[in-house]
Amino acid sequence: MESRKNNNKIKYVKRPRIGWREWVGLPGLGIHRIKAKIDTGARTSALHAFALHPFVDENNQHKIRFDIHPLQHDTQNIITCVADVIDKRLVTDSGGHEEERYVIYTPISIAGQTWPIEITLTERENMLFRMFSFLSFSNSSTFNFSLDSALILF
Repeated sequence: MESRKNNNKIKYVKRPRIGWREWVGLPGLGIHRIKAKIDTGARTSALHAFALHPFVDENNQHKIRFDIHPLQHDTQNIITCVADVIDKRLVTDSGGHEEERYVIYTPISIAGQTWPIEITLTERENMLFRMFSFLSFSNSSTFNFSLDSALILF
């Protein structure tokens, strides 16, 4: 619990506890549940995507259509997503490999909280998690992180 002082009154706020691995939602992409590794040390979030097809729509907006397998070890379940492209960046993964990735901006939902994040798209079927979610220091006032626990919200 955290205490917050307001007009000489102390109000206790219970922050949701999340583990290093959690189910998250990406409602703007139509993804209700995907397992993510919660990484407070990463610089950005990453989502395994395949069949990436960038295009320009009738309003001259750069977009990307892509597919994802929302569940590990399940290549039959496919969700097709469309998102605005906000950037294309050179990203270095944890193994030191550089890759140019499309960057999208979409809401993420964890433990009843929703906020917009940037996500890079990467075609890596062998990723252990379908998503790596970077939670910044600004989220530390929203959640209690439990690095020794996983799937607390399941």
